Amino acid sequence: MALDKWIAIVFLVICTVYGYAAYNYPLLPFERNMVFLPNTMPMVLSVLGVLFALLILLAPSPKADAEGDALGNINLKKWRDYKVGQALALIALMIVYALALRPVGFIAATTLFLVGAGWTLGERKLVTMIAVALVGALCIWYLVQEALGIFLRPLPWFLG
Repeated sequence: MALDKWIAIVFLVICTVYGYAAYNYPLLPFERNMVFLPNTMPMVLSVLGVLFALLILLAPSPKADAEGDALGNINLKKWRDYKVGQALALIALMIVYALALRPVGFIAATTLFLVGAGWTLGERKLVTMIAVALVGALCIWYLVQEALGIFLRPLPWFLG
């Protein structure tokens, strides 16, 4: 079986467990009559994840060419030809972002994460990246804060 099918199976199991946990999430009495419940978005995400995993599992595998290579297959013998460094750098950036979120604040941490991720992926227009990341972080913070009513510390701990 191809690597993408194995990844889809793992993703299917994770989404199924996540959906089960979200469905059985105990609601408080005042939450039962709300339009948007705390478990609504996790259930939607798990259903979408299951659908996409099934789409990958049920899709036909690509045909091999004359050399026996199928388009999209990962050759583990040539792992150095892939951008493994970029993937590891993005994972490291995600970890640093998660650790910096509280002390640095949502807006600064998200802006720095987006700029760092863009730089890691090869974007070199720094002014444009900072502007877009800042606008994106401010919009997300505003929507989460005002629309969902979830408090996110917008500024570093010493300013707030």
